[in-house]
Amino acid sequence: MRQNPSNSEINAPCNIVIPTAGEILDELAAGWSRRLIDIMPTLGRLIFQRGFDPQIDYDEAQVERAVAQAVERFGGIDVCVNNASAISLQGTEALEVKRYDLMQSINTRGTFVVSRACIPHLKRSANPHILTLSPPVSLEPRWLGPHVGYTIAKYGMTLCALGFAAEFADDGIASNALWPRTMIATAAVQNLLGGEAAMARARKPELYADAAYAVITRPSRDCTGNAFLCEDVLAAEGVTDFDRYAYQPGTEPEADLFVDHA
Repeated sequence: MRQNPSNSEINAPCNIVIPTAGEILDELAAGWSRRLIDIMPTLGRLIFQRGFDPQIDYDEAQVERAVAQAVERFGGIDVCVNNASAISLQGTEALEVKRYDLMQSINTRGTFVVSRACIPHLKRSANPHILTLSPPVSLEPRWLGPHVGYTIAKYGMTLCALGFAAEFADDGIASNALWPRTMIATAAVQNLLGGEAAMARARKPELYADAAYAVITRPSRDCTGNAFLCEDVLAAEGVTDFDRYAYQPGTEPEADLFVDHA
């Protein structure tokens, strides 16, 4: 059943699969599809816990096992969401190579490895979607210059999303990127991007969840190959009141990274 995202409560039946101790990021904490697999947060957290080792990336066998367990438990996979990312906004000289490697491993490589493992099962779904939380690709110097390492990692995720859309179009697998026009009130914003002052200019995670739900419930053959902004998705769904998404009512939202204006 599809529910209009203008309703703040989404009550679609779903099973969210996150192996071991991982938990879904708060910007995606909503009910979506009847079967959804998201294993990137767990693997990313394991890498952080054990320290970076260039020989330990997204272990292919570990990913394959997690996907196989999801399929065995729920009978298939309808949606693969690539949502977790490592972030370091340092410039080139300040960025340690191990942090650069970590961002590429979790962000771009993780998107590729997890999606690759899900694709054979997505081919058997009635409405298969890959949704990658990454920005539209802009070649503006203001986004390329300040944090080259992070920009490469996030743009790599988007290129995966757009590439999958082209490669698997005949299989009916939708692949899209999704990014907020404004900052979202998450732990990353609070801890890394400005604390409470940044949170006050952010929007609630529900905005991201509602936009994601709108994308993954569209017919897969009709909605693929896009780098969406959340607010544009919701506007197309008929949402006109964005004030209710404000983390702190009455404040002007601030544009997110890679977005020119809110």
